[in-house]
Amino acid sequence: MTGAAVGGAGCVEYSLAMTQITDIDALAAQVPDGALVALPAEQSYVPMALIRALIRRQVKDLHLLCVPIGGIAVDMLIGAGCVSTVQCAAVSLGEYGLAPRFSQAIEEGTVRILDSTCPAVHAQLQAGEKGVPFMPLTGLIGTDILSNRDDWKVVDDPMESGFGPIVLLPAIRPDFALLHSPFADRLCNLWIGRRREMITMAHAAKATLATAEEVRDGNLVADLTLAGGMLPGLYVDGVAPAPMGAKPIGLLGVYGPDADTYRTYARMARTQEGFDAFMHDFLAQDMPEAAE
Repeated sequence: MTGAAVGGAGCVEYSLAMTQITDIDALAAQVPDGALVALPAEQSYVPMALIRALIRRQVKDLHLLCVPIGGIAVDMLIGAGCVSTVQCAAVSLGEYGLAPRFSQAIEEGTVRILDSTCPAVHAQLQAGEKGVPFMPLTGLIGTDILSNRDDWKVVDDPMESGFGPIVLLPAIRPDFALLHSPFADRLCNLWIGRRREMITMAHAAKATLATAEEVRDGNLVADLTLAGGMLPGLYVDGVAPAPMGAKPIGLLGVYGPDADTYRTYARMARTQEGFDAFMHDFLAQDMPEAAE
């Protein structure tokens, strides 16, 4: 986003002509087959309405980066045949059990898994955010995960500071970070509260697409109370209104998870046939005819 001008009280304002308030299907249309897509963990702000739109348009060969773990959104994308690679620390349904489509895909070898850890995922995104080629990390030394990641390099400490060998993790720059927010303004500034990993995701990604429970008038940058918990629109390439857009996942401080939907999904998605039956109704939730 360009065309910035300095407004009163030291705030940066952007021309309304440069904002990208759109609809969910238009956001989904921007994600091509084969894209590297970063998704936040379920305790953060997951754009489930956008996930449904991606599945409806039958996107293929996605490379998913879970930041740092995946849940029902990742499992649904895998079950729908949208995914070829998953890089994660874990994928599960939490208290509702294993992620059934992920588990079967790994057992059958239909999806490639890039095993990682929570600190490693964050470190690689931080390298992408900073524009450096790698980030060092020591906590991986002595684990067997290194034997499965030939893109991670173990080297002697070049500073000779007594830490011993360290691991160099290559930077990750996702093609897209996909986020959901309790609210945004018409300048594409997103309220994210304390979910600071979403800032790292947006900084590292080539493009950020977001949904929001509501789009408000005004400018979050100019609000001294809200500005500290905001992702500036400078890093956001499109926002679509999506009331209840994180369901069945909860949205921190707004609504809780839908336990009945989780339990039903966990039971039905144990088989591909059950998954397909569940998704038939689930995908219709955002369709115009479903709202009438």
